[in-house]
Amino acid sequence: MTLNEVAKHTGISRANLSKIEQAESKTVPAPTLNKLLDLYKVDDPPVRAAMHELSKLAGLKGWWSLYKDLMPQTLVDFEAEACAIRTYEAQVIPGLLQTPAYADAIFRANRVRDDSEIAQRVTARMARQSILNRTNPPTYLVIIDEAAVRRMVGSASVMSEQLRHLRHMAARDNIDIYVLPFTAGAHTSTEGKYLIMDFPDPRDASVIYLESPTTTMFLEEDEQIRLYNDMFGSTQSCSMTPAQSLDFLNQRVQELEE
Repeated sequence: MTLNEVAKHTGISRANLSKIEQAESKTVPAPTLNKLLDLYKVDDPPVRAAMHELSKLAGLKGWWSLYKDLMPQTLVDFEAEACAIRTYEAQVIPGLLQTPAYADAIFRANRVRDDSEIAQRVTARMARQSILNRTNPPTYLVIIDEAAVRRMVGSASVMSEQLRHLRHMAARDNIDIYVLPFTAGAHTSTEGKYLIMDFPDPRDASVIYLESPTTTMFLEEDEQIRLYNDMFGSTQSCSMTPAQSLDFLNQRVQELEE
């Protein structure tokens, strides 16, 4: 049906229909939705109920809206949709695997944030980790440079707790942790950290996320994706296996707790 035909049958203005179809309307009022469902002969009660539930949820902001000034919202959106996440981290433990005490120490290293902002940032980071606890979590492949494992962040007790948390997370079926040892020498990821997100629909290209103290960047070109896929694969091949990495983490925890 054309917009004019739908408008004629439902009494909904053509302008409103256009906004709905172009996703320019944040919500669809229940009476409007019912008129459209009736016109399109959607008679199955569960389907109608589901459509109304979607209409309600469309007006709700995600949890990250509370922390929109503290993290890039687009990153959170992409992470929520991803079926697989791959990351290389050179300096610190990746944010999705940080403990509250470790995250607090990282944010305090800036030395310009007050306690209130630091607390907000830690809360936001912990909330972001919820994607790993959902019913169908993404596959998470993590390469952590040995420097990040050995670097004393906070205190020995903070580091010990953090590394024990890594061991716990590594036991999950969807998470593999690789430690890149100093003995690997120069490698393809020497220029810094990055995040690769893959999505369940094969028509959706992977997205590369880069971050610096002053800006963030998303890369989506085929050539860029191939480059970072090759970088990750090459760096992964230089790393300890997950089993070797777990042994290394155990050794490091023992050193910290002696």
